[in-house]
Order: sequence, then C-alpha cells, then structure tokens
Amino acid sequence: MKAIRLHAFGPAENLLYEEVPDPVPGPGMVLVDVEGAGVHLVDTMIRAGATGGSPIPVPELPTIPGREVAGRVSAVGPDVSSSWVGKRVVVHLGMVPGGYAERAVAKVESLYEIPDHVDAAQAVAAIGTGRTTAGILRQARLTADDVVLVTAAAGGIGSYLVQAARNVGATVVGLAGGPAKVELVRSLGAQYAIDYRDPEWAAALKGGVELTVLLDGVGGPNGQKAFELLGVGGRAFMFGWSGGGPIQFTHEDLMSRGLTAGWAIGAKLTRQLRELEVAALEETISGRWKALTTTFPLSDAASAHHALENRTTTGKVVLIP
Repeated sequence: MKAIRLHAFGPAENLLYEEVPDPVPGPGMVLVDVEGAGVHLVDTMIRAGATGGSPIPVPELPTIPGREVAGRVSAVGPDVSSSWVGKRVVVHLGMVPGGYAERAVAKVESLYEIPDHVDAAQAVAAIGTGRTTAGILRQARLTADDVVLVTAAAGGIGSYLVQAARNVGATVVGLAGGPAKVELVRSLGAQYAIDYRDPEWAAALKGGVELTVLLDGVGGPNGQKAFELLGVGGRAFMFGWSGGGPIQFTHEDLMSRGLTAGWAIGAKLTRQLRELEVAALEETISGRWKALTTTFPLSDAASAHHALENRTTTGKVVLIP
C-alpha cells in the first residue's frame, strides 16, 4: 500500500509518499481501507520533533503519522466478529499513529459505524475536531440569551462552535481572516462576521453588542482584544493560542468585571472522550453540524502541512488516498 512516512523530524518536505507493507490486524483489531485521514495541527508539531504541550508522545522513526481515519473495514483480527467486514466506520486511533495511509489498523472497541450519507471528510472531522468542540460546549452551556464571540471562526473548531451557538439561538460574532473567510462565517449563521485583519475591528464592535461568552483558540493580540470586550459577568473559555500566546489577565480583571475564565480542553476531557465522540457524530449524522473541510491527496501531505501552518486552510484538513 501507499503511505506517508517520516524518517527524520523537520520540515513538511520530510513527509515521504512511499510503498509500505499492508498492516495486519492483531487480536481485537480491524483493518480499515481508508477513505479519509485527518490532519491535526499537533501533527505538524510532532513532524518537527515537538509535541506543543500535547500528551501525544514523539514517535520512534520511521513513522506513519495521523490518528483519525474513516473508511471501510476489509479484514478483522482474531476474536473479532466477521460482521464488521464491509461496514463503513470512523475511528480515532488514539496514541498510536498510522492514519496517513491507504490502510490502517484500529481497535474494534473504538469503531463507530457511519451511514453512507456521511462522507469520510465529515466523519473524520467529527471524530477529532468535533469531539473537542463537544467538550468545549459542555462547559460553555450556551443559551439563547448569550452573545458569543468565536475567534478563528472559519477554522475546524471555530466553524463548529458558530453552528452550535446558532442552533441554540445565541447571537454569534465570528472572527476570520480575509473577505472570503468572513463571508463563509456569515453563511454558517454568524450575525456579525468580522475580519480580524482590520486593526480597528474591536473598536467597530464596541458599543454595538455586549459579549457574554468568549470561545478562544487564538490568544495573541486578537484574543486579548476579544477578552477585553466581555461584558460584566462574562465567561471566557480558552482552548489554544495559535495567534501568539495565551490571553493575559489578572485576578483583578476577573474580580472587577465579575468574569470567569478557564482552560476548556486537556485532562478534563480525557475521561469523557467516548461520550464526546458520540455527541459529535450525532450532530454530524443529523446534519445539525456540517464541517468545513479542506482536502488534499494523500500523496500531497507535505502541502497539507504547509497550508495548515500558514493558515490558508478552511476548517478540517483531510487527506484522501
């Protein structure tokens, strides 16, 4: 089979498209003919030899990256029911990589069957990005009375958050970079879609609406501006700082405005992963969530990594064998 292998940590060009032996499912495992493989920002960090604070360990080399796949079961290992053969499934591989390939092995206990109307890219987005979004939403407890600002609203998590806030009837403010992404965020249901590349974006919003919730995966200057827009009693839920570092605040900031703030991902979600995966897949299968996706051929994984690192992608990045 064809797969992407990494023989040395470094730039995206180190991701090589090679012929490798087919994996063989062991006890409790199945073989999946991959229709789509998810690419995560953490993948780009691991490729470079770091973890970015993720609990995922740096792998031994050579390695086949990737932990999210959707496809059809073509074989089963010992002690696994043959009834799985032929079923379309999606699975998060966990700590063991192997997704950037035409075939991958997975634990049968981790599989979810998916209907034919859900394409592989949508399923892959749900099993990874969707489960994280579901965890953030469990903590945010959005209501129709909320005014929610979502940073990076055209990204994988951000686009899900816009739809979820819209679905409960909240007022949604979505930040995105550039006119095309701004229009996309508006099409998802954001009443206010704003280009954060405009240095005056925060001033233009101030006085128009009072934010009750900030959902921030960006941090940096724009995350900081968004935090300052929160009204009295507002809630901030942070899950990343791709824009240049976490939001800075003091106890005095929280006390003077009655704010609450917290880190929305990480260890607190670990014990809920199965529940969160189920929740995200239910939203996807029902059509209430539709992932934005950017696809690349499996053979062009290096370009996928470049695009993700340079923020030229929209939504979830998926490799198609």
